[in-house]
Amino acid sequence: MNESADNPNNPVGVIILDKQYLIHCPDSEKPSLHAAADYLDEKMRAVKQSGGVIGAERLAVMTALNLAAELLTYKKKNEDYTVRLNDTLKRLRNRINDVVIREKQTGANDPVSGAD
Repeated sequence: MNESADNPNNPVGVIILDKQYLIHCPDSEKPSLHAAADYLDEKMRAVKQSGGVIGAERLAVMTALNLAAELLTYKKKNEDYTVRLNDTLKRLRNRINDVVIREKQTGANDPVSGAD
């Protein structure tokens, strides 16, 4: 029987807060899954160490809220960067168009004009 190299039927073990979870995912996504699990474990441990949060469910919710806030911050920064980049590109495009129009009006870079 030929199985694809991206077989999602083999579970991958990840450990979060010393508890193992088996997750089914394609082979190509295993490195991303491990990275995400390690990141989540790190964030959950930080919330746990801060005290004040009792119970696995509350710990998971507080961590999820922190990650959601982090994600929204990155999305806002990305949106702001995209707006600034688009503005810069628009200004550059306008400058280039202005130069092209001036050159056409003055005949600059025209091999025919000025040649006798």
